[in-house]
Amino acid sequence: MLEVKSLSKAFGGVKAVQDVSFTIKEGTIHSVIGPNGAGKTTLLNLITGIYTPTEGEIVFKGESIAAKSPDVLAQRGMSRTFQNLQVCMNMSAIENVMVGAHLRLNQSMFAAMLRWPALRKRDDECRQEAANLMEFVGVGKYIKSHASQMPYGALKRLEIARALAAKPQMLLLDEPAAGLNHTETAEIDALIQKVAESGVTVVLVEHDMKLVMNLSDHILVLDYGKKLTEGTAAEVRANPDVIAAYLGAAA
Repeated sequence: MLEVKSLSKAFGGVKAVQDVSFTIKEGTIHSVIGPNGAGKTTLLNLITGIYTPTEGEIVFKGESIAAKSPDVLAQRGMSRTFQNLQVCMNMSAIENVMVGAHLRLNQSMFAAMLRWPALRKRDDECRQEAANLMEFVGVGKYIKSHASQMPYGALKRLEIARALAAKPQMLLLDEPAAGLNHTETAEIDALIQKVAESGVTVVLVEHDMKLVMNLSDHILVLDYGKKLTEGTAAEVRANPDVIAAYLGAAA
């Protein structure tokens, strides 16, 4: 579904990602791990069009996307969440989810001003879809709440609901368990599995190794912007280079 070929990104003299190549199969949970500063979020930003590569190629469903903007990629079937909360706190919870469906809605100002029946009907359908997604991610009790009334863990899942509202084929999650307690992390774990079982390919950047090892079909390990290794959870866990990168090697 996704092929990354010799991808590099430099910021001035700093090489954040260096000659990274890998592939992601459709219907899998593919995790990207590495120490702080390894280039994980930069890699996600390159894939989702926020950054343009210095070198290399990104191919999504057979199409080169390295120069495509995030909104175009969303239309092609790619959606994401961010490491830091990106929730609109001046909106209701359900309106936040509805925002994720905006690319599929009639955006005509003329139609909105006249409140055409077809437009009202589609808005009602969108609201119901958003409510269903909130139930799906486990925050159904907040359907009638304002976003500012929701706890942090619920807001993390609300962001995933908003990303799913775009009906993506690939969902990229940047540290969805960051800042969560043990119970909330377990809920995110179950939700990611649920999303994958629904047919969405998941790309996960995460520091919680228990979560990663439990969920992942395949793991890519970065260190100082370079690919250290990749493989199954068992292969990565036993790799001495991975152990050295995370824990430090003896002199």
